[in-house]
Amino acid sequence: MKNLKYYLAAAFLSPASYGFAQTAADALRFSQTSPAGTARSLGIGGATSAVGADFGGLVTNPAGLGLFQRSEISFSPGLGISNTTSQAFGTSTTDSRNNLQVSSLGVVFSARRPDSDQADWRGGTFALGVNRLSNFNQNFRYSATPRLEQDILQRLSEGQGNILDDLAYEAYLTERDAQGTYIPADYENTGQLTQRETIQRSGGQTQFDFGYANNYRDKIYIGGAIGIVSTRYDVVSTLTATDPAAPSGNPGTAFGSLTLRENTQTRGTGVNARLGVIYRPVDVLRLGASIQSPTYSQVVETYSASLNTTYDSPITVDGSTLSSGDANYPAEDLAYTITSPFRATGGVAVVVGKNGFFSADAEYVNYGQARLGYDDSNSTAVSPDDLGPANDNIRQQYQSTVNLRAGGELRLDIFRVRAGYARYGSPYKVSSSTSTNTRNFYTAGLGLRQNNFFLDVAGVYSSGQQVYTPYELASPQNTPRVSVDDNRFTTTITAGFQF
Repeated sequence: MKNLKYYLAAAFLSPASYGFAQTAADALRFSQTSPAGTARSLGIGGATSAVGADFGGLVTNPAGLGLFQRSEISFSPGLGISNTTSQAFGTSTTDSRNNLQVSSLGVVFSARRPDSDQADWRGGTFALGVNRLSNFNQNFRYSATPRLEQDILQRLSEGQGNILDDLAYEAYLTERDAQGTYIPADYENTGQLTQRETIQRSGGQTQFDFGYANNYRDKIYIGGAIGIVSTRYDVVSTLTATDPAAPSGNPGTAFGSLTLRENTQTRGTGVNARLGVIYRPVDVLRLGASIQSPTYSQVVETYSASLNTTYDSPITVDGSTLSSGDANYPAEDLAYTITSPFRATGGVAVVVGKNGFFSADAEYVNYGQARLGYDDSNSTAVSPDDLGPANDNIRQQYQSTVNLRAGGELRLDIFRVRAGYARYGSPYKVSSSTSTNTRNFYTAGLGLRQNNFFLDVAGVYSSGQQVYTPYELASPQNTPRVSVDDNRFTTTITAGFQF
């Protein structure tokens, strides 16, 4: 390792060293949404495109603002509980995470004409506020004994030319010669490692909405909205690998353990626009349709990492005897853009007098149309390398799908009883992924309406599956994949006043 400093300088200055290159998974993560809005919207499974008169419906169809009879203000805090079960290397591990969030906060100003006024346009409604679109809060972990050809030392021996390889070299885990990177002989004959990793994810996407709608003869409602999307996504992962046989059980190896810590913080701001219409041919029936433009977001990702190693028998480096090694990659910013796909939604609502209603929505979205791009406006952050392969992977891996939502409300004097279901289809082409990623949402809720005050509560239970890859190996068959089943339960309370 006489040329240690030279190699490190070359590695950290080289664009190929960036370990936080953008992938198709980044585009998908920030393109997927969940049922959103007030407790009333959530209680009916998010099927709001033809219902109207609820602030949460602004997310799906801004024309619903035209059905407001009075102005109102509402606030919707919530609690989310995530439970995960991870399957890796033949073992199962569970974890959980709780988080508080604001599901919705909004104010609606309605200027409806009196019934005695015979004007065709019955009055406009303006609304502004925020709605939570997605929740990234999640913990999962695994602990297992991978095969020798699957463990982290196998990955380091392959020398893929990114940050992890630079850290391993600096921490004396690897050497380099004319043939490339290799594990020194001192670490050969290492037994099967005990490998553990914890992943902590937090954040979400919140949309700041500004919408307006008008009402034509109480038959046609037309509305539009602009959404400003704020993205916050943080990931902290800690991977440890230990040779349980050393030192006495396997004296032929110097390797004792390693701990790899990675921290990624993502911040983004995007914008989209929506147009919608609701048609009421008869009092009992409402038909809704809306479109949403692609969401264009500017994103900055900050990445840092460290690697700490211990040796069961000291090693000699440039005349020095060492029992451990340490390496750090300081925080660095990477700027890029994400264009999330266009959405189109259609829905129907059947209103049974004053007894309640039933509604259903179908939303079309093509995840294969998402794109990663360069952000030349950010002079303080580096730019990604060639994004062509990542965009090719988006087209090859993802497909169009239809998200279905259905729900209903039963009115019992001043009380409301609600239930709903939503199924968000898989974005994956069957041939390109082992994860279906189909998500199911089961919802229920209660409400109270009295004078100018209303109070609603909703519970949403969701389930889904994802696949996590700790690192890529030269052999796709040996690349480890962790299957994660995620079950979430979210409670939301909405309190509001009409004025």
